Amino acid sequence: MNRDRLLHIVDADARSCERLNMLFRLEGFQTAISFDLAGLYAGFDRRRPDVVLLNMQVGEESGLEALKQIKAMRTGTPVFMIAESPQVALVVEAMRAGAADIINKPFDEEGVLRAVREELRRDIHMGVVASGRRSIEVRGFSQLTPREREVLQLITNGQSNKEAGRQLGISPRTIEVHRARVMEKLGARNTADLMRIVLTS
Repeated sequence: MNRDRLLHIVDADARSCERLNMLFRLEGFQTAISFDLAGLYAGFDRRRPDVVLLNMQVGEESGLEALKQIKAMRTGTPVFMIAESPQVALVVEAMRAGAADIINKPFDEEGVLRAVREELRRDIHMGVVASGRRSIEVRGFSQLTPREREVLQLITNGQSNKEAGRQLGISPRTIEVHRARVMEKLGARNTADLMRIVLTS
């Protein structure tokens, strides 16, 4: 299944590129590596990749801007954003710009493989039709309490636990508890998944 799939890794960190390259090569993917955005765009000109793994920040260049450009091409290529650290505001922006998912460092190799496999499988079954992708989880909105809905709204606006807590007059720890319940009720595995559920509902 993966033999003819081209996966393009874009990261200024050579060690990260090599690690992901080895991981996906062993899975049978064809791979390409770029340490800057020029290499990514040149790669698109030669052959459109089936999947892109793109760092949020590639040297001095913005990976988020590159994500927006790729989405503007309307090629349907799924783009996974690599985050050096979990920053909610960046995750929100990336998901709104059309990222397939967020991959946090240090890498969970099995999790990365699973996410890419799922996206490619979804692509096969659903083509370019994205609507309804999260219909089962979206039903969970009716289970949220008024406070959980407030927390969800603040999270999807990019606010941190501390900022959300300050606005609602409760502690960051309490925000974390509400956030965990929201994710459980909506069937979200992580913050990026939560953003996708909200943005596609």
